[in-house]
Amino acid sequence: MAGFKDTLIYKKAFEMSRMVFKLSKRFPSEEKFSLTDQIRRSSRSVSAQFAEGYRKKRYPAHFVSKMTDCDGENAETQVWLEHAVACEYVTQKDVDPILLIAEEVGRLLGNAIDHPEKYCGKR
Repeated sequence: MAGFKDTLIYKKAFEMSRMVFKLSKRFPSEEKFSLTDQIRRSSRSVSAQFAEGYRKKRYPAHFVSKMTDCDGENAETQVWLEHAVACEYVTQKDVDPILLIAEEVGRLLGNAIDHPEKYCGKR
């Protein structure tokens, strides 16, 4: 049986956080303890919470709860990207590739929430 690192959700979420990290290096230094920290934390939390939830897949309700948390962190990351554009730290063109991945991660998480049996098995 494959582990969490073998799932498309984890791979995409991890890729997204790597892209966010790289992009956030361009933010001004005064944002180090606010926007930069927030966007890095939320983007990393998607893959981290997915891993945690995946390890608890023997409990479908807990799995769904963690996937819901992941989805929330994914949405938060998208909002922080919107703030970065609004503050003119980066352009929409800079964030569009990240947003495409975030939207895909959101769809994948939505499917995991709606169909936990695909991950948890039937009980």
